[in-house]
Amino acid sequence: MKSSHDQIYKKTRIAHWDKIAETLDQWRRFNAYYHERLREVVRFSVPPGQRVIEIGCGTGDLLASLDPSYGVGVDFSEGMIEKAKARHPRLHFVTADVHELELQDTFDYVILSDVVNELWDVQAVFQKILPLTTTRSRIIINFYSRLWELPLGLVRSLGLAKPMLLQNWLTVEDIRGLLSLAGYEVINHREEMIWPLRTPLIDSVMNRFVAKLWPFRIFALTHFITARSLAAASDKEDLPSVSVVIAARNESGNIQQIFERVPEMGRKTELIFVEGGSTDNTYEAIQKAIRENPRRPAKLFRQTGQGKGDAVRLGFRQAEGDILMILDADLTVPPEDLPRFYDAIHKGQAEFVNGVRLVYPMEKEAMRFFNLVGNKFFSLVFSWLLGQPIKDTLCGTKVLRKIDYEKIAANRSYFGDFDPFGDFDLLFGAAKLNLKIVEIPVRYRERTYGTTNISRWKHGWLLLRMVFFALRRIKFL
Repeated sequence: MKSSHDQIYKKTRIAHWDKIAETLDQWRRFNAYYHERLREVVRFSVPPGQRVIEIGCGTGDLLASLDPSYGVGVDFSEGMIEKAKARHPRLHFVTADVHELELQDTFDYVILSDVVNELWDVQAVFQKILPLTTTRSRIIINFYSRLWELPLGLVRSLGLAKPMLLQNWLTVEDIRGLLSLAGYEVINHREEMIWPLRTPLIDSVMNRFVAKLWPFRIFALTHFITARSLAAASDKEDLPSVSVVIAARNESGNIQQIFERVPEMGRKTELIFVEGGSTDNTYEAIQKAIRENPRRPAKLFRQTGQGKGDAVRLGFRQAEGDILMILDADLTVPPEDLPRFYDAIHKGQAEFVNGVRLVYPMEKEAMRFFNLVGNKFFSLVFSWLLGQPIKDTLCGTKVLRKIDYEKIAANRSYFGDFDPFGDFDLLFGAAKLNLKIVEIPVRYRERTYGTTNISRWKHGWLLLRMVFFALRRIKFL
């Protein structure tokens, strides 16, 4: 039952936005850059060809810019919806108050851009859109910082921006709390835009760089929050199958242990070996172990490229499992830990699981001092770059669903192809897809056979180069 206050609030705002729709063109020249920048930021997180719904879509320009395979815009202003239908006839538009929205559909992305400050009941709306999502959906919310209340009010009083009715006073903590109450988990939060006016060179420097740095980011105009539904997976869901990919070079002494120690997980667990240029008899040792373990599904491929990253990609392409795992053939990460990675993915607690070697004490020779220092440095850089805590960038044990890996592979050209390890490739790709990254501590063991294939100085410099490259492609967007 709707209260009279609710109805008055709704009618007042519909009338206000219908009036804005009639005079929309006169405001566009003042805020064109702001909306252009918003579209650029949202497009970074939403790949083309997705199922997208935008709540409070206005004239539908943001929705159209995302090039959805199926796009739905919802707005309670008939004036705005009429303009949206005329501007973007291939999209679907619905005149409705989101508090009362009833749609029998699900979407990959739900966008709420500059709308939460207008809503009568924010938590109720978050709960209302929950049926439109799955555990794989992403909710992207942006709203302006109230630190900008005074300057924005001044701009409006001068007639340089469209007038606004009284707004909700919401902080990032408020939105996080309301999302949690409604059944969502926040994946990341970032600030955008510190210079909302088109000013050659200045707008680019201020918004791409300065707005991302402390302490200037405190004064950013717009907050972006990405969240996902925490709805539990159905108990009737079939157990997923697993593929464990092992890149093996000069590891013949560890092969039999791999067959003995990798646990059975899910519906089926297959081992995929990719041998790359060994000078010992690693390839023959794998062949022998496959023959001697006929009940253990296993495949062997000879690598034609170079580097562990190339070997892992070959293994992933050949994998049949629903969940993909990487296990280092040196067994410095115990295979017995893999079921914990499997559980995190299967139970929906994570979408990308990264092993962490830097929590528990290590065996004496497990990691050399400068390798340890380098890993800690890159963990700090990665956490800042990706907006999610990353303690150990180079732990070889990483786990994700095949469907997500295929999306990462499809967008690999965005970052470039110069990562010999494959760790950056996967972590950057997971972050761009807004996958929920979770880290699991592992006990890192000393090698019992062979020597490391990593050159800490040469590869450390390469990793540093990749960080600078990623600054431009992820952080300084």
